[in-house]
Amino acid sequence: MLPNAGVLGELDKPAQNDAETYIRVWETFGPVLKEGLYEDFERRPSLLGLARFKTTASGSGWHSLKDYVGSFRETQTAIYYMTGTDLTRLEASPQLEGFRARGIEVLLLPDPVDNFWVTAGIEYDGKLLKSVTQGAADLTKIPLIEAHEIVDAPATEAVIGFIKSVKAALGNSVADVRASERLTESAVCLVAPETGMDRQLERLLARTGQLGAAAKPVLEINPRHDLIAALANLGDTEQTLREDAAHLLLDEARIMDGELPEDAKAFSQRLARVMQRCVPNG
Repeated sequence: MLPNAGVLGELDKPAQNDAETYIRVWETFGPVLKEGLYEDFERRPSLLGLARFKTTASGSGWHSLKDYVGSFRETQTAIYYMTGTDLTRLEASPQLEGFRARGIEVLLLPDPVDNFWVTAGIEYDGKLLKSVTQGAADLTKIPLIEAHEIVDAPATEAVIGFIKSVKAALGNSVADVRASERLTESAVCLVAPETGMDRQLERLLARTGQLGAAAKPVLEINPRHDLIAALANLGDTEQTLREDAAHLLLDEARIMDGELPEDAKAFSQRLARVMQRCVPNG
């Protein structure tokens, strides 16, 4: 049960003046307080002030939303977050790469309740919360923190053509295939469509039987990755390899997202064909 207004007022004192004591309270009761963010509209502003988060910039510590907004990059307009089930896996997510390259802090939310309160249209200091795994990233207006020219280099015509061929090969397995603004190191990742449900919430509801068929994900491809460039330059005689690569890229993205390949036998066969090409005959 959520504490009453008097208790919340008492919590505000150590939250403002005794961080060490308050963090011990938050580590014990944080999930309970976050339930109020979803359920209690009237006390939401107070709860947002009390909330503490692990982030991509907090290391082993905790940050408040006030801390987060204070670190906003120039032209940044949203508070970015990512939900999951394990903090270590969240920290390694490829969807975070483009945000790190631009010095954009991201809230890392591993508690089950986090999947729900972030969907309540919550704002803090006039800034909306936005999932890093849903819809277009829209990062191009925020400058890189270092001179990584390759991150913003335009895709070649060959890569653009390859992305189109991947979309054709995957067909109804995905909602779309597109060049990624999120990725700087990984070749691929999966995100939810702009109007779709966040993928972590979708998986949670599916496990509890509260959801029918899952929405098709969007496969994002890093147009500047060496593997993608090599695949894009394959000749027309390598059609089988190109099609195998398209499906393997999707399965790679699924695995990095904590899922299994949709068809384990087909995945094994495609992987075997690609590996055989790398083994000298005889």
